[in-house]
Amino acid sequence: MEQYNNLPTRILEWAEEDRPREKLLMKGISVLSDAELIAILLGSGTTNLSAVDLAKQIMADNNQNLHTLARQSVKDLQKFKGIGEAKAITLVSALELGRRRKLSDIDIKPQVKSSGDIFNYMQGEIADLPYEEFWILLLSRSNRIEKKIRISTGGVSGTIADPKLIYKYALENLASSIILVHNHPSGNNKPSEADCSLTKKLCEAGKFLETPVLDHVIICNHTWYSFADEGKI
Repeated sequence: MEQYNNLPTRILEWAEEDRPREKLLMKGISVLSDAELIAILLGSGTTNLSAVDLAKQIMADNNQNLHTLARQSVKDLQKFKGIGEAKAITLVSALELGRRRKLSDIDIKPQVKSSGDIFNYMQGEIADLPYEEFWILLLSRSNRIEKKIRISTGGVSGTIADPKLIYKYALENLASSIILVHNHPSGNNKPSEADCSLTKKLCEAGKFLETPVLDHVIICNHTWYSFADEGKI
């Protein structure tokens, strides 16, 4: 409350850096107080109170506790002067979203610890295809899969994987490392000379760009080949 004591009642009369919406855009949402966030939801206050002052009044009446506020009904909130049905519904809805977010499962990205993890992750995607596809997995520093990208689709005996395109995606997504994956529809999981040559080329590029290739996995129906497991990376 202190920082607003000497400010004009209407938010539009405040310095731009003190207005909640502008402050959010200039400094980020984390610097806003609970009252300022509520004020953004309210949109406006009353003749004598700014939206922030009204939000502070609401927070004070709820012991400065968002959990207490979240238990208020639409009718409870309408007891505050300046809070009509529409504003009360907006507040109740926002607090309910926060509750649901807390209860929802966090999307934990899979972590790669072995070539078997790669096989399990990609088997359903490409193992049964009658043609070859080449994919890359973009990893974080903790080896969690941030994104998977199909690079190319080919025929029964091969597909073209452009190193420039592969590293374009890796750099654009700020990947810490990458894993190469493709399938062999023939069921033979052994790498071809072309597979070995491409792997070598990409490993060299990865060292230069500080985005190393951790593995190249060839997937068949029920088995796989890992360049890393075979000591070829």
